[in-house]
Amino acid sequence: MSDDFFDPFRESRVPFTTIDGGVTAARGFRAGAISCGIKNPDVKRLDLMLLTSDVPTVTDAVFTTNKVRAACVRVSQQHIKDSDVRAIIANSGNANACTGPQGIQDAKAMCKATAEALGIRMRQVQVCSTGIIGMNMPIQRITPRVKELADILSPAGSDDASRAIMTSDTKPKSFAIEVPCGSGSFRVGGIAKGAGMICPNMATMLCFITTDAKIAPDELKRAMRCAVDQSFNCITIDGDTSTNDTVIVMSNGMAEAPPIKKGSEEAKIFRCALHKVMLELAKMIVSDGERVTKFVEIRVRNARTHADAKKAAEAVAKSMLVKCSWHGSDPNWGRVIHAIGYSGARLREELIDIYFGGLIACKGGLTTNTPMSELEKVVKEPRFSVTIDLNQGSANHIVYTSDLSEEYVDFNSSEYSAAVHAKRQKGLA
Repeated sequence: MSDDFFDPFRESRVPFTTIDGGVTAARGFRAGAISCGIKNPDVKRLDLMLLTSDVPTVTDAVFTTNKVRAACVRVSQQHIKDSDVRAIIANSGNANACTGPQGIQDAKAMCKATAEALGIRMRQVQVCSTGIIGMNMPIQRITPRVKELADILSPAGSDDASRAIMTSDTKPKSFAIEVPCGSGSFRVGGIAKGAGMICPNMATMLCFITTDAKIAPDELKRAMRCAVDQSFNCITIDGDTSTNDTVIVMSNGMAEAPPIKKGSEEAKIFRCALHKVMLELAKMIVSDGERVTKFVEIRVRNARTHADAKKAAEAVAKSMLVKCSWHGSDPNWGRVIHAIGYSGARLREELIDIYFGGLIACKGGLTTNTPMSELEKVVKEPRFSVTIDLNQGSANHIVYTSDLSEEYVDFNSSEYSAAVHAKRQKGLA
């Protein structure tokens, strides 16, 4: 399908075509996945993936802001300093977080096995993990299989790779586009995982994005930071930030398109393209939150400053009371305005307007005559928007969030203890 996307932050339209291929849609990238039984050796599911570029890349990454960082994050942060990343190896089923010196050794062992299988340097490998915190990585089930994994890499391997990084996700997350640029075009594609512990400043999430655009390291860094801030830093499910959050962007320059230079029209196009891919993946993460039933877009407009707009939007998006009302299809604007009130944003109560969908529920801080039945129709939908007009300035912000369901609480009630009991029964703990 052909379309164009609107970047609200730059007010520019850039044509694009949605394409298949996910993280291997860009030229010169290959991926694959196998089953290693990382969480449970008796269960056969894809849980180890590998992504490579056929040629050297310009790569940048953003990692968790959590002060408790997984071993894989620590190792990858060191490796990214070399810039010339050629591969990403990632597993699900075990976070390799809070595992001490052994965890570092295991993360390095995954990098070493990958480097040997591909004939590259160990520091050219990024390593990522996702799963349960505090349990040692079953490295003996991983490193012997890496050569086998390297042998099945394919330009058609994106689907398997996206499934291999799933944990509590119910479906894989993949998106790719092709964008005309100058006399040619470039592609941007990616895969992601994430379903719980989703909060601004990234989330319990991994995201790997590839592009064949020709771009300098500094320009890639600028584009990536901007895109992350306007996508993965604009989502929240439960207000938690994980130990393993990682977003990696690899560019190998194999596109038949002009080089992307700072301040050029091509640079603007690339930033919009990268933002589009990240935003689509971020929305998929929220929509697939652990047992959530509603996807809600919080739009704050006409705040005095962007900081005020962001504070108000995030306060509403994180409020447990607000999220419970959405789950019950209750258009309770009182809960929304009370969250705005404690958000720290500068505001005047008598100027606040609140809309559910396009229907006004609160005008100037007071209830309106909009029929309750009409408002209820909006919040019964699986996707709807809440617009908050502070009428104080011209700054805007958007946050994507969800409801809070009984199933979410039940799902997150016993993950760690269940895993420990299972290991003990098998004699593995």
